[in-house]
Amino acid sequence: MSPSAPKPPSRQAAPARTRRQPLNEAATGTAGKPARGARANASGASTPASSAPSATHAQTPKPLARPTAHPARSFAAPFAPPPPRNPLDRRVHAAIARATASVSPIALLLAAVDWAGHLALSPGKRMELADLGIEQTRRLLRYAQQLAVAPAGSAAHECIEPPAQDRRFKAPEWHAWPFNLMHQSFLLGQEWWDAATHGVAGVSRHHEQVVAFAARQLLDLFSPGNFLPTNPVVLRQTQESGGLNLVRGAIHAVEDFERLVGGAPPAGAEDFVVGRDVAVTPGKVVLRNRLIELIQYAPATADVYAEPVLIVPAWIMKYYILDLSPHNSLVRYLVERGHTVFCISWKNPGTDERALDMDDYLQLGFFAALDAINAVVPGQKVHATGYCLGGTLLAIAAAAMDRDGDTRLGSMTLFTAQTDFTEPGELALFIDESEVSLLEAQMEETGFLTAGQMAGAFQILRSNDLLWSRIVGEYLMGERTPMNDLMAWNADATRMPARMHSQYLRRLFLNDDLSEGRYPVGGKPVALSDIELPVFCVATLTDHVAPWRSVYKLHYLVPTEISFVLTSGGHNAGIVSEPGRPRRSFRLRTRPAGGNYVPPDDWLERTPEQEGSWWPAWSDWLAARSGARVAPPAIGAVNYPALDDAPGRYVHEK
Repeated sequence: MSPSAPKPPSRQAAPARTRRQPLNEAATGTAGKPARGARANASGASTPASSAPSATHAQTPKPLARPTAHPARSFAAPFAPPPPRNPLDRRVHAAIARATASVSPIALLLAAVDWAGHLALSPGKRMELADLGIEQTRRLLRYAQQLAVAPAGSAAHECIEPPAQDRRFKAPEWHAWPFNLMHQSFLLGQEWWDAATHGVAGVSRHHEQVVAFAARQLLDLFSPGNFLPTNPVVLRQTQESGGLNLVRGAIHAVEDFERLVGGAPPAGAEDFVVGRDVAVTPGKVVLRNRLIELIQYAPATADVYAEPVLIVPAWIMKYYILDLSPHNSLVRYLVERGHTVFCISWKNPGTDERALDMDDYLQLGFFAALDAINAVVPGQKVHATGYCLGGTLLAIAAAAMDRDGDTRLGSMTLFTAQTDFTEPGELALFIDESEVSLLEAQMEETGFLTAGQMAGAFQILRSNDLLWSRIVGEYLMGERTPMNDLMAWNADATRMPARMHSQYLRRLFLNDDLSEGRYPVGGKPVALSDIELPVFCVATLTDHVAPWRSVYKLHYLVPTEISFVLTSGGHNAGIVSEPGRPRRSFRLRTRPAGGNYVPPDDWLERTPEQEGSWWPAWSDWLAARSGARVAPPAIGAVNYPALDDAPGRYVHEK
């Protein structure tokens, strides 16, 4: 903690903290306790909402029969890091990680052997693939014959359509000879390899995903759209511009290389300066310790809701994704709607922070911020909001608080946050024992996971959108993609401490300790089923980091009221979805406390789609769970003076 920051008071002595009598341990599996903020209809069925759920609290919530908590049958041992690695082995493994972009060659080899071995033992599958290849060849030959006899300018019926999300061959030039035959051949090959890498009996699911992913990456590398002679759109542009597109592309490539080597942000990012163009909502830093700054935003209304809002962003990126430009700042939107908003800004860790762990992020991060808010706004419950990793941390904290009788939270909001990691999306491709061990060897040398490593992983996962399309557009077509505030924020990445990241990968991704009741806080395991807070949970339709069906699993982990939102967009753009933005929609349905579980696909079918942003629904949901409006609180408090203007210091660390 820096000398300028006061030491937060002990949470055990915090006057705002009240404790309930703990349940009789012998009755844990049968005793129920009322859910706070819950509202249920007579049937217990989920009800759709056209806006925010109603705040009717006249009915006394029916006590819930709590299911047997997982910790009753699970042992939560303290986190045990891997055994010490031989120094020579560590250097070798770290060198391999650097050479392979932290992708384990052993993991790839094991997946390939698993797939190839089981395919060799499956003559029926091989016959199916042979039949498919023969049938595809016939289709392609018929297509070529149609092209040969078709009148000039007429279009033959294509033998295969590209996947809906594949936009590489949408231009009309791809339907002219010989490019039509090229891209049809490529799509047929892609279809064959997809069939070959899926459905082989005996292959583990993880290995199947790895092999399919590797095959897709190799195929994408050789797509005809990636090369000048085989891309008709680039050829037309080259002819029309006299080759100037290639000159501009070469200039772009040199500039990007120089920026990469020099550690500079992408071209155009300099137009979005933190504190000048983005992260400009007025406020003050009221707490600074070795891990966080806590920003208290200045009120924008004459009176405010009594209960403040605490935002816990992910520490993998800078906090200001929720405070971008004034027109799309979620923080500003909440402040203008009468909410007192606090937001954590995480420090960008270096070698000195290598030993910080998940418990530090909980204690120095969330709980330190909560203690400060209790001092600034005493006696009021806090609406806690967590985004991505910050949401997972918030769920852990909320479960621990309800376990211990700490009632300082009034509600919990989760943005694209997973609490069950059995189906974590495409990131699981890079997470197994071999991958994690290799990554740990590299982090042991540096003390942290670099920003470039995470950015590279996301680029590989979305190579068509983030890699190949950029190469074609900026280097072959010579056209710079206009920079915007979200893209500039995305390039402003952070590091992650070695110990914390190792714990995060092992405890959550590999072991799934949180959903299975083994994750320890304060030496005792937490169970998400202990959470009694009303929950507002947001998932995004095209999220590849936290797939919405994975986020939806919160429904069978938490028994309390859940208002679940599924919004259009991806992991970031779906959250930064301000009112008035075109082509935005969402679905919202509330499951009352104790309501029956509805499978995600059934939920999707039953819940009507609404046009527009989900922000007003969330703001109304918060207001419905808040008390009367009062005069705004002062900025800071005793022991929590205003230290700096927002956005503070930590956000500027590179």
